[in-house]
Amino acid sequence: MYYIAHRGNLNGRIPERENKPDYIMEAIQAGYDCEIDIWLIDNILYLGHDSPETVIPFEFLMENKKYLWIHCKNKDALYKMIKSDMNCFFHDRDDYTLTSKLVIWGNINSKIDNCICVMPELFKNRLSDLDLLKCEGVCSDYIEYYYKRFV
Repeated sequence: MYYIAHRGNLNGRIPERENKPDYIMEAIQAGYDCEIDIWLIDNILYLGHDSPETVIPFEFLMENKKYLWIHCKNKDALYKMIKSDMNCFFHDRDDYTLTSKLVIWGNINSKIDNCICVMPELFKNRLSDLDLLKCEGVCSDYIEYYYKRFV
């Protein structure tokens, strides 16, 4: 099962640290994969969820690519990440999307069988351990909680 720290969060949201290189590295060094939000504007890469905020060197992405799930926030970012063989995806309000590594990425409240379950703590109906065992992985702001439940 994949355990993916949403924007670097391990034990709850810390908005001012989300999508920052040092925070991402803390999650990776703790043993987790990390979902990050990437923009490409005027050939400059940025981290940021709602808007481009923090410039990120391409080398950082390359050095950590095996741990990253890159949510591309615009078409140019998606194109660059695909061409660079990164594990990436694009979605807005879709129930599901397919990552470039052919893993199904769910959205909040989507059925979770055989896909990445995103933010199970926000689901309308609480998921049981048996439900979560049907998914390929979990992406959460509380990823340490889910890791401890199953490992």
